[in-house]
Amino acid sequence: MLNNNANAADGLVVRPSRATDGPFLQSLYHAARPDLQWIDGERERVEEVIAQQFQVQEQGTGEHFPNAMHYVVEKLDTPIGALTAEFGSNEIRVLYLAFIPAARGKGYGRTVLQGVQKAAAQVRCPVATVVWASNPHARQHYLALGFQVEEQNPAAERLVWYPGQPQILVS
Repeated sequence: MLNNNANAADGLVVRPSRATDGPFLQSLYHAARPDLQWIDGERERVEEVIAQQFQVQEQGTGEHFPNAMHYVVEKLDTPIGALTAEFGSNEIRVLYLAFIPAARGKGYGRTVLQGVQKAAAQVRCPVATVVWASNPHARQHYLALGFQVEEQNPAAERLVWYPGQPQILVS
């Protein structure tokens, strides 16, 4: 559903995650949370906290979004990212999107999100996500793809894209 010809042409594939992806997903989470590296403490303790936070995220997703689907993004058969999305009756909700450091800034996130938007347009439903205030880079990318701020508080914003909305092309 999320793969399209443009993705395949770029060698980018979004596939369901497997149990064997666990080590990659933990490593990806570690790389996606540089804020946790700032914890003052012994390296071993910091690694424990990061592992615990990964488990909290996984459990929270399962409890709050039991129908969420987990995907691994691959480039030429190599895992480079992950997407978690819930395909609800009223919207598609992007819960998590992250890439390894070497794959960032290459347009892969944009390509994956455009695939999600294409799937949403086919069923005429919006795409929603929450972006933390500490992640202005992600916010910029979502806004460039036509997402609009629908709710906000000091910690985060809820962004929504509606089918038929024009996309703003920003380089």
